Amino acid sequence: MGYVEEFTDAYAESYSEHGSAPAPHSLADEQKHLMAYAPLVKRIVRQLNSQIAGAIDRDDMEQIGLMGLLEALRRYGEPDAAFGSYASLRVRGAILDELRRQDWRPRAVRQQSHKLRDAVRALTRKLGREPSEQEIISGLNLTADAYQAYLMDENAELIASFDDLLQDSVSNDSAPSPEEQLMVRRSLEQALRGLDEREQRVVQMYYEFELSYKEIAAVLDLTDARVCQLNKAALNKMKAVLQSA
Repeated sequence: MGYVEEFTDAYAESYSEHGSAPAPHSLADEQKHLMAYAPLVKRIVRQLNSQIAGAIDRDDMEQIGLMGLLEALRRYGEPDAAFGSYASLRVRGAILDELRRQDWRPRAVRQQSHKLRDAVRALTRKLGREPSEQEIISGLNLTADAYQAYLMDENAELIASFDDLLQDSVSNDSAPSPEEQLMVRRSLEQALRGLDEREQRVVQMYYEFELSYKEIAAVLDLTDARVCQLNKAALNKMKAVLQSA
């Protein structure tokens, strides 16, 4: 089975939440499952921590993630092969919710990000195409570090909104019909197949293998900034498809 099929099957299965309320776990079972899936929380925290510039202490992020994992266990029931994908969404969602609650991007940072975004759009219109990394740095008179910070900020915001979209697909209290499950699977397949090969690999490594941008850059022999660009392009394409489904 190819990557697209594996990815869409996992998320479509996680979408199919149990229709009836599962029997509660015993305390011992909860502790056992939390220990078993704690590495998943640590991977997600490590991944997100590389993108938020220490806005929340790492230990606090892990505690928030574990609470998200516990909620996932109690909602899902006995973990099975699809639980990891479901739990990943819940853990990421819990951490991102806390980041938003704490307003982790200062107002000045948000304003600067919006200003740079408008400038990049103006440069794109002027060139009649997507500008290269060097063209943006030169055209906007940025340092390489400032451009990297802008990309990371843009991606963090986009990832949060994309995760919200995925969360919506698993938030129903009742189990969806087979027709609804098939619709979700087909929407994800369509969204993923609309990506080029490198974009697919970036999405796979980020969401399936939970690698950080730096790790993805090392695997693909790219700069961190280029990985950010690929991820942003991929998520924008997928969002457009999923929102129109």
